[in-house]
Amino acid sequence: MKILVIHGPNLNLLGRRQPEIYGRLTLKAVDAAIKSLARELGVNVIKIIQSNHEGDIVEAIQEASDFDALLINPGAYTHTSIAIRDAILSVHIPTIEVHLSNIHAREEFRKNSYIAGVAIGQISGFGLNSYLLGLRAAVGIARDEKRPYKTTGR
Repeated sequence: MKILVIHGPNLNLLGRRQPEIYGRLTLKAVDAAIKSLARELGVNVIKIIQSNHEGDIVEAIQEASDFDALLINPGAYTHTSIAIRDAILSVHIPTIEVHLSNIHAREEFRKNSYIAGVAIGQISGFGLNSYLLGLRAAVGIARDEKRPYKTTGR
């Protein structure tokens, strides 16, 4: 089983950026927790990338056709990127959107997600656990051969 994890813009600054919202957790610690849980769940290949560049994220998604699931925190691109949305829609990989903070309890513009409509689900507001819950969901969906999970693409 292969899972792709993508961290979007500014997540490389975790631990320093707005600790009142994101805490002191670093991206390195997030990645270590994801890898540890992946081993526990029996995931053989997990690829983790972080990019501040929309095009790099789009290309990573486009090149992920052999992955079983995608776990993505698009960061600020959640609210702006039709390109990332279209890339997800194009590759037909079960996708889970995650956010450390509760985007629905923040500024009005953060309540809109272009990604949610093409993802199987969205997990937000649980800090590191958003990623870990998202990974569990992605693995569960990838293991489900019937895959009744459909996105509307709205």
